[in-house]
Formats: sequence, structure tokens, C-alpha cells
Amino acid sequence: MGTQPNVTKEKLKPKLFSVIKSYSKAQAAKDIVSGIIVAIIALPLSIALALASGVNPEQGLYTAIVAGFVVAFLGGSRVQIAGPTAAFATIVAGIVATEGMDGLIIATIMAGILLILMGVFRLGALIKYIPNTITMGFTFGIAVTIIIGQLKDFMGLTFSHSPVESMEKLMEVFRSISTFNWQACLVGLLSLAILILWPKKLQKIPASLIAVIVSALLVNLSGMNVNTIGDLYTISSAPPTPSLPELNLDRIQALLPNAFTIAILAGIESLLSCVVSDGMIGSKHRSNMELVAQGAGNIASAIFGGIPATGAIARTAANIKNGGRTPIAGMVHSVVVLLILVLLMPYASLIPMPTIAAILFQVAYNMSGWRSIVNTIKTAPKADVLVLLVTLVLTVVFDLVVAIAVGLVLASLLFMKQMADVSGVQGWVYVDDEDDDPDHIDLKKVPKNTRVYEINGPMFFAASDKFMYVLNDTNIQVVCIRMRNVPAMDATGAETLLKIVDKCEKLGISVVFSHVNEQPMALMEKAGLIERLGRENFCDHIDKALLRAEEIETARIA
Repeated sequence: MGTQPNVTKEKLKPKLFSVIKSYSKAQAAKDIVSGIIVAIIALPLSIALALASGVNPEQGLYTAIVAGFVVAFLGGSRVQIAGPTAAFATIVAGIVATEGMDGLIIATIMAGILLILMGVFRLGALIKYIPNTITMGFTFGIAVTIIIGQLKDFMGLTFSHSPVESMEKLMEVFRSISTFNWQACLVGLLSLAILILWPKKLQKIPASLIAVIVSALLVNLSGMNVNTIGDLYTISSAPPTPSLPELNLDRIQALLPNAFTIAILAGIESLLSCVVSDGMIGSKHRSNMELVAQGAGNIASAIFGGIPATGAIARTAANIKNGGRTPIAGMVHSVVVLLILVLLMPYASLIPMPTIAAILFQVAYNMSGWRSIVNTIKTAPKADVLVLLVTLVLTVVFDLVVAIAVGLVLASLLFMKQMADVSGVQGWVYVDDEDDDPDHIDLKKVPKNTRVYEINGPMFFAASDKFMYVLNDTNIQVVCIRMRNVPAMDATGAETLLKIVDKCEKLGISVVFSHVNEQPMALMEKAGLIERLGRENFCDHIDKALLRAEEIETARIA
């Protein structure tokens, strides 16, 4: 009992406060380098996602700076990088178009409050109910969307439209293939070669940093016709400043549905990012603390002019790949983005876009987990493979929310089918000593006018039809229902038992239960079955239940 409060407290303790106790200079160096690299990757992503969300480009940077720092400082993950993500683009654009920037700020602040409440009430543990096949499909799907999203810059294409969805981007790539820029592709291939080959020679200096420096020098000294960050974006260098819109009850009520959407999406994506990163570094995140941190990060982001934020899997994977192992890397990433915004924007603008694309190609490959996908397809049951592939395809074709929702529904339906398939009823009959044979050697001795039915598997709505044939034989005095192998029961299962008891009472048949487990017993008590039948008819062992049945038969004869 004495240690329980500490366990509860630990669940809402930021990871930073735990890892800082054993922090070393060597890890500090890795975190700083990783933070810088992730900041370089986050820079164009944050700008592009801001534009896709219908807001000014610097607001994407504000999100990476403010939310990124707060989530890293308070978060429940060692390596989570937070910021604007593609999953929010359509939602945010819709809110801005209908409610304006003030409406987005209010909705984001309310979403942050909801996320904090979700963490405080320990709802983060719900992530364990998301099957691994969904996580694998979602992760691989995100990797594919990253690759599709970077084809434009890697090949130096000129788009005539500005698509947001992955499939729209892919179609635009085909439509714009005539604008292929071989010089941009050459820079991209050179950067990719550095990323692949450099670690084999020297691992202490991140290959992505070398790729950025070499490609920037090559493009800017040679005058190659290759887009850089500065060619595509004009960004204000003003740092984020706090401001709040006017609030009123009507506005809050109108924006509440949007707030729920933002909160649910931020919670799911951030926790899934934590799960993926846990697998990459062999750690375990604190889901409830992460939800609290995401809430605080979104509130701060909105106050400082940013947009909704969540854990960004691509940037988190890049952080891990470059050696980041503590929240310090995430905090460094935010500080570096701020410094670039305020002081070094002219230099950051020299980075070629094909190099950023090459870095993200490698990130996508590393996070894809394609070997696990192949192994699952070869060895897993068809139902699991179906869930994986559906989640993967929907992530690419639609978005994260659709993929997770459909994946969960499909996985749940298939799971219920599996449980229904293994659920059933086995009937025991009276065996006369003279007629005994080897087929009945394992059966208990059942009284002559008693029938024993053993229910196997969960009693729930998908399997309820299997239990209604229990009373096919009505020429009996006692029905004994053995529930040793029923771990759980839902309301439909309880209703089925009530119908069986009702039918028995009409026919003058007594009902005795044997070995009812804790959860079904509690549900049966709530349904009034125990009071109705009497506790003496609920036995903890089949032998006692058969003795009780014999007592009932004897009493009737007497």
C-alpha cells in the first residue's frame, strides 16, 4: 500500500524530470545535434503545413517553437517532437475559412483543456486497445505519404495546383512530370547518397547535416537552377507574441465540436507517435502525461498565434535517427527554430529543397517497418493482414482519422467474429451406469432428470444466438448451466440468460449455475438473477451444482 501513491504520481511525471538524473555530456551533445537537424527538417514542413492549413507561413513556425518546447518539457515521451502535422491541415483550413483565426485560437485552447482532462482522468491507457496491425499499417502509410509529399521537391517539379491530400499530390506529380528539373534531381540524389554512405565512414557527424552543408554550397556557388527554402517562402522574422481573442459563451458553444475534433486527433496521433517511437528506442512512454503535455502545448501554441499541434512521427523518427534520446532534443529543436526565425533566416533559406526531400525519404524508409509488414503478411491470420492493409491504404488515400476509425471498427468486428466462433454450448446428458461407454468416461454422473450445459467463450451479442437452443429438450426438471469458461459477458448475454430463466420458470424447470466468474456474476447480480433464483442455486463447482440438482429432484419426488 505504501508504494501505490508513488506509482500514481509517476504516471503524471514528465519524462524530462526522470531522465535528467542520469544525463551525460555525451548524450547532451547528441541531443543538441539531433535538435538542430530536426529543426532544419521542421522548418520547411512547418511552413508548408501552415500554408496548407490556410494560415500565414510563420504561424507554422510559431507552432513548432511554442508547442514543440512545451510538449518536450512536460511530455511523457523521451523523444517526441511536436508541431503542426498533415493530419490537421484540412480540419484547420475548414475552421479558419468558417470561423476565422480567432475561432481557430478558441477551438485550439478548448482542445488543449480537453486533452489535459483526458490525461488527468487517465484516458491515455486506451491506446493499448489499438491493435498492433493498425499501428503498423498507420506507420507504413505515413511513410508512404511522406515520400509522396516530397516527390515534387526531389524532382524539382512545378505544380499548377497546391494539393493537400496525398493522392492529389501524386496525381499532380504525374500531371507536372513535364516540368522535371534534372539539376534538382541531381542534388537530391547526391544528398541521398551522402545520407546512405556517410554513416559507413563517419558516424559521429550526422549525415543529414553534411548533406545540408554540401548541397547548399553546391547550389549556391554553382548557380544551379534548384529551389531553396528562400525561393519558395517569404517569412516574417518577428518572434511569436501572446494575444487572446474575445470570448463569449455563444462562440464557445459553437466551437465545441471543432475543439473535440482537434483534441481527439491530437491525442490519437501523439500517442500513436509515442508507441512507434517506443518500438524504435525500446522505451515506454507515459501516455497520460503525454496527453497533459499535448494539452498545455496546444493552449500555448494558440495563445502565441500558432495552430493545433501534436506528436509528429516523421520528426520524431528523425530525432531518434540522429541520436536524440531525451526531451532536451525537442527543446533544442524549438530553440533552434526560434533562432533561425529571428536571426538566421537568410542562411536557412539557402538550403535546397531536394536535400530536405532526401532527408525525409530516409526518415520514411527508417520508420516504415517494411520488414515487419512483410513478415506479418506471410505469417499472420488473414483477418490481421486485412486490418493492416486497410489501415495502410486509407492512411495514404484519405487521412489518419479515417484510417484509424475504419481500422478499429474492422478489427473490432473481426475480433467479435472470432470470439463468436469460439463461443458455444456443450450439452451433458444423463448416463446410466449399465450403458456407460468410453465416449462418456470423462463426464460427471448427471442426475436422470437434469441437463447440464457448459458455455464456452464470452457471452456477448455476436454469439447470443448460440445459447438459445439450451432448452430444446423440455422433458427435464433441472437445467444446470456451467460457466467456468465464460470470462466475460455483456448486456445481451445477460438478457439471453434472463430469457432462458423465464422459459424454464414457465415450464417448471429449476435452474442451477456452476462456477460463474467475477464479471458475469456482477452483471447477473445487477440483472436480478441471483435474487430471483436464490444464492443456493449458484455453486462454485460442478460437483456441488450436481448435488444441488439432485436435491431439487429428490424434493420434487418427495
